[in-house]
Amino acid sequence: MVAQGIASVNGAVNGFVWGPIMCTVFVCVGIYICIRTHFFQVGHFKLWWHNTFASIFRDKSVRTTSDAKSVSQFQALTTALAATIGTGNIVGVATAIMSGGPGAVFWMWISAFFGMMTKYAEIALAMKYREKDANGDWLGGPMVSIKKGMGIKWLGGLFALFTVLASFGIGSGVQANSVASSLNSTFGVPMVVTGICLAIVTALVIIGGLKRIAGVTEKIVPFMAILYIVGGIILIIINRGGLPDAFGNIFAGAFRVRAIGGGVLGYAMSQAMRYGVARGVFSNEAGLGSSALVHSASDQKEPARQAMWGCFEVFADTIIVCTITALAILSSGIYKVTENKGAALTIEAFHNGFGSGAGIFVSIAIVLFALSTIIGWSYYGERCFNFLAGTGKAIVYKCIFIFTVILGCVASVDLIWDISDTLNGLMAIPNIIGLIVMAGTVAKITFDYVKRREKKDLANEPEEA
Repeated sequence: MVAQGIASVNGAVNGFVWGPIMCTVFVCVGIYICIRTHFFQVGHFKLWWHNTFASIFRDKSVRTTSDAKSVSQFQALTTALAATIGTGNIVGVATAIMSGGPGAVFWMWISAFFGMMTKYAEIALAMKYREKDANGDWLGGPMVSIKKGMGIKWLGGLFALFTVLASFGIGSGVQANSVASSLNSTFGVPMVVTGICLAIVTALVIIGGLKRIAGVTEKIVPFMAILYIVGGIILIIINRGGLPDAFGNIFAGAFRVRAIGGGVLGYAMSQAMRYGVARGVFSNEAGLGSSALVHSASDQKEPARQAMWGCFEVFADTIIVCTITALAILSSGIYKVTENKGAALTIEAFHNGFGSGAGIFVSIAIVLFALSTIIGWSYYGERCFNFLAGTGKAIVYKCIFIFTVILGCVASVDLIWDISDTLNGLMAIPNIIGLIVMAGTVAKITFDYVKRREKKDLANEPEEA
């Protein structure tokens, strides 16, 4: 009865934080910041692309740092991507398609387009208001930005509390269960064995602090992303004959206003919009404020330059990886004739193209994606725990976090997933309030940087890294 009561209350709260109203708010906040920054992601596409992805290959200072208390720009990106490019890219996209139809993919793209600037704003504010903690490490993110930029410490504390609690569920337990379930069904590995092994690996990484976390993620993230992207592209090429129908269904489903099966007029479109935006935000975390926690530890001194990685982050996570998953499923046509959902649907789509080896491929992808998410979220939770409890107590958080990895592998996680999903959404409320109030600050940071950059270009002076 108690569990039923908790589930009922959680369901009501979850229906709000991931429902139509909040999904609309996520998009509207992105639109508002786009307007305030004159659609920076479009008008200055060449600038932010030059300072992010293109800079990885030409500028060594982007990839390395000599600052013992900071991480490089690239390490900040990969640690943030470690938390965002996860099972949501496999499970979340499949769920969106089965629940909202192919049209959900279009609304996922829309949320990503505006979400690029939402995440840009989160990082810009985190960089501007970051501070040193008692150990001399950078502490930044929505909790600090709200405390210093708005003067409302309790609201920042609320964000930190929701983040700590969500890290134990979405960040560790649920991810660990995805790994254990995948290895158990594919290779027959006992779930408790996976839990113990995963906890040991997690402990070895996170006990070493941010430097070790960043060192691991900068190796895992590029490898896992390339592995999955190449596999997905090959599958799409195999099913290329289904691409016209795939795109046709995406755009038709996004604007289908006719009633289906006697339902309410426009219901299909509203479902596509709801699940597309919700799963898009769940995947790229634009609006949650989470990735700003690690970007604020970058050795970059220019807030706008570090914030540009936020644009690239959403682009890579949703426009590239999520789209590949969506087209792999839709071009195969399997979603029309199967009752599978989540990871099982993605595995079935890959199975149709690659045969029996597909399960192994997707299982490996899930393991890598989930492990990187666990590592990334451990840092998010730790920084927020330090904000609430003070420095010097991080070991308490880490021990609890490692325990939840084992617990997630052996426990039924249905209710844990639902509660964690709710806490994940609740993180967004304080963050969104901060973004709306401090949008003018984001615009000032942006225009000031662009103005200085244009002066350097006119004087033909190279920009400092």
